[in-house]
Amino acid sequence: MTRRLSHALAEARTAGRPLLNGWMMTPEPAVLEALAAHDWDCLTLDLQHGQIDPTQARTLARTAAGLDLPLLARPAWNDMAQISRLLDDGFEGIICPMVNSAADARQLARAVHYAPSGERSYGPVRARAAYGADYWKESSDNLLVLAMIETREALEALPDILAVDGISGVYVGPADLSLTMIGQPTGEPTNPEVVAAVDRIRETAQAAGGFAAVHNLTPDHASKMAAKGWDMVTGPSDIALLSGASAAAVKQIRG
Repeated sequence: MTRRLSHALAEARTAGRPLLNGWMMTPEPAVLEALAAHDWDCLTLDLQHGQIDPTQARTLARTAAGLDLPLLARPAWNDMAQISRLLDDGFEGIICPMVNSAADARQLARAVHYAPSGERSYGPVRARAAYGADYWKESSDNLLVLAMIETREALEALPDILAVDGISGVYVGPADLSLTMIGQPTGEPTNPEVVAAVDRIRETAQAAGGFAAVHNLTPDHASKMAAKGWDMVTGPSDIALLSGASAAAVKQIRG
């Protein structure tokens, strides 16, 4: 049976560590296969800022299933049509950008859950093939639904966002958050005001019983966030890993 995201999460919790999430921006199955060989707990496909379109995402989902690698997706926006389609294609986690209010969070919740909890239309063709005929009955129990907190507005609305039924928790987007707070997009903030805000998001989410995840650009920063107690930390993207390895290789060869 295909390994579920809930299985990966349970394993991480049993081990007393955060879920380690990879980040993929390119649509090439060979890249996914290369990443899958290195023990990421799960992988997120970026349909917002990456180069992956919905059709390519479906192909990658089939590749990931054969590798027992659970997949999340970041849709281009808080759009019911795209989110529902990604779930029908077998994705079990949604990291939704720019959730700035409880109303935005309710819109997200409606998109991911079947009635009576939401408004997701029934038709999980690929998800049913991957997870079985009863997928629709237990889909909500296996979904990780994360609202991205990446603006001052979202920071102020955080308690209301966390209170929305059907939302698992939050995912911090530090670049946009720092852009709205200090006018500088910083993927790994050092500004004290932004650092304090990021810490406050985790503390508030976990105190409310929610899941807290954070984006990172480097392994060092991901390790730092893991030590702070985040429930999920994202590592460098496939593009960043390739670029870093390429730069290191050229430097070493040239001396």
